[in-house]
Amino acid sequence: MGQHIFDASRADKLERAERRYRFLSAEELLWALDLSSEETVVDLGSGTGFYTDDVAPYARTVYGVDVQEAMHDYYREKGVPENVDLLTTEVSDLPVDADSIDAAFSTMTYHEFASDDALAETGRVLAPEGRLVVVDWSATGTGDAGPPLDERFTATEAADALSDAGFRIEYEAVRPETFLLVATAK
Repeated sequence: MGQHIFDASRADKLERAERRYRFLSAEELLWALDLSSEETVVDLGSGTGFYTDDVAPYARTVYGVDVQEAMHDYYREKGVPENVDLLTTEVSDLPVDADSIDAAFSTMTYHEFASDDALAETGRVLAPEGRLVVVDWSATGTGDAGPPLDERFTATEAADALSDAGFRIEYEAVRPETFLLVATAK
């Protein structure tokens, strides 16, 4: 698990609001992040910037992190908000200072980077009590959308991994195809 990377040649599929918001609305993401306009946020697996665009008006700075430069190229063509900086890197190697991030989120990308190193790095960059929001495809889903079932995690597996990495789980919701976790850095 943790190896599936979305094919950048299909990036246009990530811009379909009617499909994306079916699994996570902008309002729900913003509720989970609970941002102020002075906070610095990182989108872990930003892709085309679909959800980054929803968060940017509510934050001072947003870092869009993706391993594929092609995703950033797509986002640049679409138009990147002024307060968004794009970083092409692994989640396990974030080029930002320790304790410098107020909130981080991953929308349908946790299964792509989930590892002890990536969670430790996320914990390193988050300020104490910084929020981490994870919404991903659930291993208990049908598999009709998203990655194959054998590449997914259950909410319990993800929550346990976050807890083991030093996060405190504040909220957990399991849906038919996805799960949502809100955690804070200790």
